[in-house]
Amino acid sequence: ITAKVFESIGKFGLALAIAGGVVNSALYNVDAGHRAVIFDQFHGVQDIVVGEGTHFLIPWVRKPIIFIVNITLRILFQPVASQLPHIFTSIGEDYDERVLLPITTNILKSVVAHFDAGELITQRELVSRQVSDDLTERAATFGFILDYVFLTHLTFRKEFTEAMEAKKVAQQEKSL
Repeated sequence: ITAKVFESIGKFGLALAIAGGVVNSALYNVDAGHRAVIFDQFHGVQDIVVGEGTHFLIPWVRKPIIFIVNITLRILFQPVASQLPHIFTSIGEDYDERVLLPITTNILKSVVAHFDAGELITQRELVSRQVSDDLTERAATFGFILDYVFLTHLTFRKEFTEAMEAKKVAQQEKSL
């Protein structure tokens, strides 16, 4: 009887592992600041751009191609003079790497997540202003004044740009 119980548990475990593998292969994540296009084995690249989050797809038929938005900022900052003792004792001398770099990364991801790929390019000034406002507010909580925040560079990986251009051409051809 014990051998049959273990055999049943083994079969159930194997079935559960296989089912879990299928479900896992049907889910994919797009991180904040990233976008994806879907490649279908039968129809090629789909016309949709997928934003961040966890998404479902048909395993082995569709595949997400994740793209990264590359943003370069120029930031001029200074610590609030009266906050220097607190900054030194609580953060240390490498406060720019320990505070400004992480909050900049988080703010960029947060802001980029609110725009689609086209809007990031066409509304670049708005994106830059939003990053500046959010970053200035967040840096102030750590005792830093941001004198200048400017989005100097915004690009997508080559494959993403090509996919967007192909989509635009296809849309123009449909409207003719």
